[in-house]
Amino acid sequence: MNKIILSLVVAASVTAVQLPLATAAFAAGAGAEEKAKRPTQLVGPSVGKKVGAAFELYSADDIPGALQVLLDIEAKKDYDKAYVNRFIAIMYATMGKKEEEAIKYLELAIKPDILNEGDHGEAIKLLADLQMQTQKYRGALENYKAWMDFTGKSDGETWVKIANAHYSLKELDKVIAPADKAIAAFGDKQSQNPYILKLTSYYERKMFKEAVKVLETTVQLFPDTKTYWVQLGQFYTLVEDYDKALATLDLAYKQGYLEKESEIKVLVSLYAQKAIPYKSATLLEKHIAAGTVKRDDKNLTILANSWHAAQHIDKAAKYYGELAKMTNEAKHYSKQGMLLKQDEQFKSSIVALNKALELGIENKGQIYMSIAESHFYLEQYKQAHNAIQKAMDDPKTKKAARGWAGFIKDTAKRKKVSI
Repeated sequence: MNKIILSLVVAASVTAVQLPLATAAFAAGAGAEEKAKRPTQLVGPSVGKKVGAAFELYSADDIPGALQVLLDIEAKKDYDKAYVNRFIAIMYATMGKKEEEAIKYLELAIKPDILNEGDHGEAIKLLADLQMQTQKYRGALENYKAWMDFTGKSDGETWVKIANAHYSLKELDKVIAPADKAIAAFGDKQSQNPYILKLTSYYERKMFKEAVKVLETTVQLFPDTKTYWVQLGQFYTLVEDYDKALATLDLAYKQGYLEKESEIKVLVSLYAQKAIPYKSATLLEKHIAAGTVKRDDKNLTILANSWHAAQHIDKAAKYYGELAKMTNEAKHYSKQGMLLKQDEQFKSSIVALNKALELGIENKGQIYMSIAESHFYLEQYKQAHNAIQKAMDDPKTKKAARGWAGFIKDTAKRKKVSI
């Protein structure tokens, strides 16, 4: 409990009892109309003086001393007892880690229902807050509602606490109504908290369409909160509305709201999914270079595939080559070699494909076919012939290799090259 706030409450109360003749009653924040609802009672002079002494100790930061003075008061009148019990509760709440004692004395203060208007309302609300702190959620729910019934107020923060209590009790379906009442109570001065509670309730119940509606509202009300833009884009993917997901995350990215690797990769994935591989590749390349996205084998594979899909064969081959060196895996050398051959970089293709063979690639026939083709276009007919012979040993490529073998032999003969 905030000491400054409690100090103001205590100070107001003690000032009341320290008025001439010590007969003024404390009614914190209560207006004339509220006072008229229940008769104002007066604390006895003796009790008022002792409460004043306690407040002097409290002001000097001697809270244990103030508490002891209050505990030693032997009030006779029911009103004085309730009045003192409330102040004892406030002292315990101020001390911290004394919530149970504070709750006990607040219940004693509230039960007779004789405190003045303001005191009674504040006591109920403090009791509910302390019950929330100590995870007594049922009691907190009861007393928050009792406070609103007593004061006639529909308070946004209190409705948020009620929604939060239901969430803590795992009554997820009961979160929505008080959250909506909080939104209505806040009016033009909207708080994000009830929307967060609604979103959490819907998400944990896998009600993603309802969650989307909440997020569509939050990005309009709180456009500078980047989290909502990111979440909205991600929730659109959950409901398989990929067009809106892409549009939302693209706009979020342009506003500088996508900072985490996971967020960047969602956008990269959406570009690829919507057949915009060039944007997918350039975005991922930029953030790998910047260090926002890790330069690991998974991300390099995505990058290489994106450049390949975008028909930038040279860049795809480059990143497969980097991936091959990083992992020393035959499949990546094979992919690099095939792409280099496609890009007519035949010498480099042969090196990569031979490395794939060295590392034990499975589809050896296809690799030898590509090696033969690369040698052929380099006019290295003897090497091409040797490679195609090996391709003929693989049943999967035997037929195609036989055709190539004849073509290589005829071309070498026409060029007067001995093979």
